[in-house]
Amino acid sequence: MAKKISKRKQTLLEKIDNTKTYSVDEAVATVKSLKSANFDETVEVALNLNVDPRHADQMIRGSVVLPNGTGKTVRVAVFAKGEKVDEAKAAGADLVGSDELIEQIQAGKIDFDTVISTPDMMGVLGKVARILGPKGLMPNPKTGTVTMDVTTAVKNAKGGQVNFRVDKKGNIHAGIGKVSFPEEQIKENLIAFLEKINRAKPASAKGRYVQNAALSLTMSPSITLDSSEVMEIK
Repeated sequence: MAKKISKRKQTLLEKIDNTKTYSVDEAVATVKSLKSANFDETVEVALNLNVDPRHADQMIRGSVVLPNGTGKTVRVAVFAKGEKVDEAKAAGADLVGSDELIEQIQAGKIDFDTVISTPDMMGVLGKVARILGPKGLMPNPKTGTVTMDVTTAVKNAKGGQVNFRVDKKGNIHAGIGKVSFPEEQIKENLIAFLEKINRAKPASAKGRYVQNAALSLTMSPSITLDSSEVMEIK
């Protein structure tokens, strides 16, 4: 028996032409029209890449600082010691410490969205890797979250840094702003994200790099992007 589509979803589906692929400009304009929830929905991009993450050189992972931020308030925890503690606090970190933060995490208290660590603290963080790893919170040099430059790392995290990582099937999902953003800001964020993904294309990846691309809101159906145009954004 076919699942009944709600009236709300049916109304949204009528605003999307499923027989076409949308240009970036068309998709951004259309996604703005799909707002239906009583909260400020996130604009989400989804990509399917022609890579095999089982090969280390095809594991697409990194970060990008969106020019207009994400629209989210991000709480940042920094693992540091010595003068780096003061540096992190001055940069605006919400939590800064070492063993006391480890104890909080082990007790199940995780009230932050991003973790940054100086390289010399990664050994301490190993104690909670099994807790932070599955939540996508473990610092990594590829995302700029393992660094001695904690000032820049904290400001990037607060200012709209998005971390991405391809899953086993070659998919990447990311929030790139809020539906309340003006069209131009959503477009700028989307282009910045796609540029970063395209620059991360492995030399060993053969064939069509972006297989599929789509734009949506938290509570909306997706809009299919023209993957040829997406791959030209560099």
